[in-house]
Amino acid sequence: MSANNPEYDFKWCPGCGDFGVRRALEWAIDARTQKYELPMSNNVIVAGIGCSGNLVHLLESEEQPFGLHGIHGRTLPLAFGVKMAQPALNTVVVAGDGDFLSIGAEHIGPAAQRNLDITCVIMDNGVYGLTKGQSSPTTQLGEKTSSTPYGKIEGEILPLAHYLTMGVSYIGSHYSSKPRALAKMIEEAMEHPGFSIVHVQSPCTTYNDNYAQLKGDPKQGIPPLVWPIPDEYDPSSRQAAEELLQRTGIPVGVVYRQNLPTIGDRLEEINSRVKARSVVELMDTYAL
Repeated sequence: MSANNPEYDFKWCPGCGDFGVRRALEWAIDARTQKYELPMSNNVIVAGIGCSGNLVHLLESEEQPFGLHGIHGRTLPLAFGVKMAQPALNTVVVAGDGDFLSIGAEHIGPAAQRNLDITCVIMDNGVYGLTKGQSSPTTQLGEKTSSTPYGKIEGEILPLAHYLTMGVSYIGSHYSSKPRALAKMIEEAMEHPGFSIVHVQSPCTTYNDNYAQLKGDPKQGIPPLVWPIPDEYDPSSRQAAEELLQRTGIPVGVVYRQNLPTIGDRLEEINSRVKARSVVELMDTYAL
């Protein structure tokens, strides 16, 4: 529930990492619209199903972007439709690990190979939080959840490596406890010409509270899982990205960035060398 959507009765749990992601996304969109002197209506957010998907209803900016709350796992096809119909729109997908990396995983490859010019902000809490803590694609092997009471029998997917393999041209990694730094990354991802994904560790305080593991807790002898990518790292190198992802823990920063022609660029190139046919000419092609 928010001041802008008082009729919407969904509430995130206190301490949910998605609050930090929401704030970061608001800051990033505000910064972009001010930089280019664009109206807020130049932005559209496509949401999936789950706690993360409810972000589209919980934005608190005075001016609201367009919002489309789609169906589970189909944020990328919906965003593809939005971008093809209105290429000038800044199209942003918000989804969770259960939404984006399970039923939605089949759409990552096509979007990457098209280099669709959209930005995805993925909130990873390692469980299906909205439906009471079942195991998700990023839940670790052996983890006990409401759907795996004796331990998960499937291995966990490695999202950053998966995106790199699929050909995503911008891959960022962050976590929700640093919303200002995360906002800068999301803004950079929106500037990237092509398919960008910002994968965010966003803990679920109810079913998978791993704040201490992510940030570390010296008093309990817990080393932090997250670590900053070194300043000298070259994100344009595919080999460097592959080597980076071999390290344990979760890197924070830009993992990979490559400027490539977008699907829009490719369509423009085709249109420049192919003569458009009239309706009569097209109808004549059907004549026997």
